[in-house]
Amino acid sequence: MMKKILLVDDHADIRRLIRITLGKNYEVFEAEDGCTALEIARRKRPDLIVLDVMMPGEQNGFQVLDALKSDPQLIHTRVIMVTARGQALDYEDGMRRGADAYFIKPFSPLQLLASIKEMLSE
Repeated sequence: MMKKILLVDDHADIRRLIRITLGKNYEVFEAEDGCTALEIARRKRPDLIVLDVMMPGEQNGFQVLDALKSDPQLIHTRVIMVTARGQALDYEDGMRRGADAYFIKPFSPLQLLASIKEMLSE
C-alpha cells in the first residue's frame, strides 16, 4: 500500500517542489493552512506530515503539531517541521512538542526526501 504524505505550507511553489521531489512513490495531499491540514489529517490519516511553522490563519505549525499529538488517532504520525526561522529555540520547541525532524528553509529537497524515506521505512 502506498504511504500517504501531507504537505502543509502556505507557499504553493514549495509544496510543488516537495511533491516533485517525492515522485510517484507516495500518495500526496496538500494544505495551505493549519485548519485545512488538521481536517485532511483526520480524514486521510497520513503516515507523515511535512509541516511549515509560519502560516496564515488561526493556527501556526506548532499549534497544528500540538493538535496532532493530542489526537489519539494521529499521535503516531511522523512530523517533519519546515521553517524559515532557524533559531535554536524554535528547533527545541518543535522537538519538545513531538516533531520527528526539523528542516530550515532553504533546505535541500533531496535531504528532505532522504529523511522521509528513512522515517517511513522504520
